[in-house]
Amino acid sequence: MSGPTQRIIESNGIRLNIAEQGEGPPVILCHGFPESWYSWRHQLSALATAGFHAVAPDMRGYGKSDRPEAIDQYTIFHLIGDLIGLLDALEVPTAVVVGHDWGAHIAWQAARLRPDRFRAVASLSVPLRPRGPARPTSVMPQTADAQFYQLYFQQPGVAEAEMERDPRAWVLNSLYGASGEGAAAFRAAAARGEKTGTPGMVPRNGSWLREAAPPPKLPAWLSDADVDFYADEFKRTGFRGPLNYYRNIDRNWELMAAFAGVTVNVPALFIAGDHDMVMAAPPGMDHHIANLRQIVTTLRDVRILPGCGHWTQQERPSEVNAAIIDFIRGLPG
Repeated sequence: MSGPTQRIIESNGIRLNIAEQGEGPPVILCHGFPESWYSWRHQLSALATAGFHAVAPDMRGYGKSDRPEAIDQYTIFHLIGDLIGLLDALEVPTAVVVGHDWGAHIAWQAARLRPDRFRAVASLSVPLRPRGPARPTSVMPQTADAQFYQLYFQQPGVAEAEMERDPRAWVLNSLYGASGEGAAAFRAAAARGEKTGTPGMVPRNGSWLREAAPPPKLPAWLSDADVDFYADEFKRTGFRGPLNYYRNIDRNWELMAAFAGVTVNVPALFIAGDHDMVMAAPPGMDHHIANLRQIVTTLRDVRILPGCGHWTQQERPSEVNAAIIDFIRGLPG
């Protein structure tokens, strides 16, 4: 089977680049930060071989898709609207939506608000969380010396300046640092008593990468060509669009007030690694995952992959592919 092809479609008032492969029932694959359609390179071929039409867009602000400048053009409603426009461009009434990282959050909300268009949802790394009582940024951790990375992202231009000085170094540090191998190396260094800092925290008046060093060797799942692909994309596009997702966290909290209490009522699957920073960092996450069915009553399965870090579908493609394909084949109709 030939590899994925790419084309530009019109969706929700912007142009989206999509990579697609295969024929059959559509499966939409939404990537996270700092990634691209390429994050789904292993899933596109596997889903196509299994008889599905796999479609992975460069999400708004990424890759060859349009990158609006205005921060308020990246709300959750814009992002769900892009997916609805994608289905319309494909001329399909419904699809299964799969997401990772930011894409997981978008996939959950798309399935929650538009079950008429998204007949099932598979989420990687990020579980559905109910709307909290306070603005998200107001409860993010910060100290006199450091702040949570999502707070660091809030001021336009600050994080961009750091990342765009050397996109390849930043991408490599992110991919390795949040991987299962990176997490294991961090724990080993901490056990040796080395100064490691706190995961996810950025020093004030300093660089997130101030102590960064390239890994001694790349993990088996990541090649130099993979790193180069991401780096070349961000060298061309910059990071403003992707960072604007984070700058709408509080705005999304405001916008979603009208939908508090609306539940996911389509079949759902959740997959994550036990070395994922998303699983390890927030207090009580293990309890939340154990009780996820209380807020996702249609949850079919939870898969926790031992030794896997944040880049779930790239680190463990075979296991993720099998889980997603089994899940979709088990859906009604």
